[in-house]
Amino acid sequence: MMHGARPIIEHVPGRLSIGDQIMSINGTSLVGLPLTTCQSIIKGLKSQPRLRLNIVRCPPVTTVLIRRPDLRYQLGFSVQNGIICSLMRGGIAERGGVRVGHRIIEISGQSVVATPHERIVNILSSAVGEIHMKTMPAAMYRLLTGQEQPVYI
Repeated sequence: MMHGARPIIEHVPGRLSIGDQIMSINGTSLVGLPLTTCQSIIKGLKSQPRLRLNIVRCPPVTTVLIRRPDLRYQLGFSVQNGIICSLMRGGIAERGGVRVGHRIIEISGQSVVATPHERIVNILSSAVGEIHMKTMPAAMYRLLTGQEQPVYI
């Protein structure tokens, strides 16, 4: 946001990055509020000379390490079109950091961004030992790949 020619945003050192979540503005919590309510709050602050943001850094890519001793151990998650849609509580995937709603973008150093669903399932179902994966929230993936347009306020 700009007011005249000077920025009006203050927050912890650094800048807002992709994936960061604004938790509060000038002491007003945005946690759990619908997007339209957050937009109204922000628009109502346009005349303020300064804004104080409380943010939580959420890097877009999460690194996951699943330790699967052998094929007898279930991975403990379901995937549909590259997106993790369910997770078995207490399973090896949950312990490794797998998150529901994340898109798998890499498995053991190989990009799976353009890989068909069946191939991703085959790679995962036959993998043993340390399985390194990189994931990101599906909504973030859609924004970064131009499948969705951001909502500007």
